[in-house]
Amino acid sequence: MDPCPFIRLIVESLALKLPSSPAKPPPLSGVHPSTTPCFCKIRINTFPSHTAILPLSSSASSPDTTTSAPAFHLDPAALRRLSSKPLTLTLSVYNGPMGRSCGVRGAKLLGRLHLTINLPAALSRSSANTFHNGWLNLGGGGPHNNNKPSAQLHLVVRSEPDPRFVFQFGGEPECSPVVFQIQGNIRQPVFSCKFSADRNYRSRSLPSDFTKNRSGWRRSSTGEKEHQGRDRKGWMIMIHDLSGSPVAAASMVTPFVPSPGSDRVSRSNPGAWLILRPNGASESSWKPWGRLEAWRERGPVDGLGYKVELFSDNGPANRIPIAEGTMSVKKGGQFCIDYKVIKDAGLGSRLPGEEGFVMGSTVDGEGKVSKPVVQVGAQHVTCMADAALFIALSAAIDLSMDACRLFSHKLRKELCHHEQDSFS
Repeated sequence: MDPCPFIRLIVESLALKLPSSPAKPPPLSGVHPSTTPCFCKIRINTFPSHTAILPLSSSASSPDTTTSAPAFHLDPAALRRLSSKPLTLTLSVYNGPMGRSCGVRGAKLLGRLHLTINLPAALSRSSANTFHNGWLNLGGGGPHNNNKPSAQLHLVVRSEPDPRFVFQFGGEPECSPVVFQIQGNIRQPVFSCKFSADRNYRSRSLPSDFTKNRSGWRRSSTGEKEHQGRDRKGWMIMIHDLSGSPVAAASMVTPFVPSPGSDRVSRSNPGAWLILRPNGASESSWKPWGRLEAWRERGPVDGLGYKVELFSDNGPANRIPIAEGTMSVKKGGQFCIDYKVIKDAGLGSRLPGEEGFVMGSTVDGEGKVSKPVVQVGAQHVTCMADAALFIALSAAIDLSMDACRLFSHKLRKELCHHEQDSFS
């Protein structure tokens, strides 16, 4: 099936030009002086707002320096909902410190403007569409004074198509479900999963060529010897295509063990998964594609911490970080890899495609029934086997929520083997 239509709405080249005071000479640097930062709160309809710092400029044509806001991602449901009504972009500009309450606590409103977006025009095109490029006058935050010069905001508003393949697990990953591809109301099975929990993971959870050279792919766990019987290891999920051939796998290569004197997996000693792809025609030969580490964060919010790396062509010692973050253990969250975030962080990437969204996956909170929904950017999928790698990564993220469960709590029976002791 074809990918689903998504659109990325981008607000970029943001800059602010404040009216010069007649009592002061124009700045020599070309940038209007300011003792406090200015920032912009951006909202469209009912979507969550974004906030961006605004550089100050004195240029009459193009801004001296610019910045971008996080993009708005419009999925098929949002596109259907918005296709018959105007899309309003609201930009509120503030001067002062950003607070924790929507970023406006303690700040002064300098002005606000509204821009109407012709979304049907973007939907009718298969290429990028620019809605605005240039300066706009800001309406004042209080009563308007026609004799008072107004601040101006420079922005570029454009959209670009962002097609994605959408998949959903038919059940929890540990229940070996079918994975469906979704397009509208159509659900078509494309993969099957096989989960296993084998504590003898050194010899059985990895394919044969990995067990011979496991020191190159797996680092030892300092807690493994100390906590015999208090570990979660040997979990593996194989992804098969409809013909039954394995096309990807996620294998736990570093066990999840509690830190000394604790019942939680710590950041200093995380568990780890390898994301594997077939290496040639042999079903017993695999090569690593990526690595996922996960742990249980301490702090005011109980969170699942994670880090994802891609393997370079130079071997297991050379890995490229592409995602790192924390999500709530209670509520779950959205795991996401975005090429722009990777590039802006200077991390680089071996992923196909040039920019934009890479993948996203839903992760339910601890103890909840999870059927992850996985989105993969179409430009990063050259064949269905590419998509299977992201399916395996999604399963590993979801299973890490269970692997990082406090060791004072028991796991569900699907995650245990018959010899597993009471600690697990």
